[in-house]
Amino acid sequence: MKKTLPVINIKAQSNHHALFLMSVALFITFCTLAFSQGHWRQFHLVIIFIYLCSLVIFITGIAKYLEPKYSLCLNPLGIKYQHRYGHWKIEWQHIQRISLINEASGLSTIQLPYIGIRLINLSTLADKVSPRLANRLIHEQKPLVAFAMSQKLLPLDQSLINFEPFILSSGEVLTGPLAAFLHHCTLLNQALGYHLFLPETAIDRDLNEFCTLLTQCMRSSAEYN
Repeated sequence: MKKTLPVINIKAQSNHHALFLMSVALFITFCTLAFSQGHWRQFHLVIIFIYLCSLVIFITGIAKYLEPKYSLCLNPLGIKYQHRYGHWKIEWQHIQRISLINEASGLSTIQLPYIGIRLINLSTLADKVSPRLANRLIHEQKPLVAFAMSQKLLPLDQSLINFEPFILSSGEVLTGPLAAFLHHCTLLNQALGYHLFLPETAIDRDLNEFCTLLTQCMRSSAEYN
């Protein structure tokens, strides 16, 4: 009989209160509609402004609602990151290190709102990330590139998106979004020491606490091998 593996599902902060926001937007719209029946001429500009605000709130609620139910799924085999544009997954045995990202800036230390994951071999990620997400993450992680440049960890000429083919350790040549993403991961690893980055908005607890959870999961995975 096949053994069922335990799973820890993590809900992202970014999709909290989706239904609440949509409900508030609809409530404001109906109240404004009722009010406008007898006061349109006097307050039409204000009413239009309220309608626009309601629309923005409703769209924000929809965007949150369309996010995946779980942003991360952890099991004894590995970790899976789920995004509106796709997913990536990696096995624990291919991960070298999981840590908070702390960078020295003068006499102070800056903690970035991410958890970094360093892989043993970047090539293992090639068939574990969807091309659409790979393309999206390059743009979402621009703040990391900008930070590396501001700390002089990355020269300006290397900060541009690299569209050249990427050669895997097996000799296979990748092109397109996947190749650009792997170049991007290589660049960030050179600058910050990690290939993959989990944003704070994708987790449901304090960064330190979640980093500890991931480390414990990685250590415990040996019991299932």
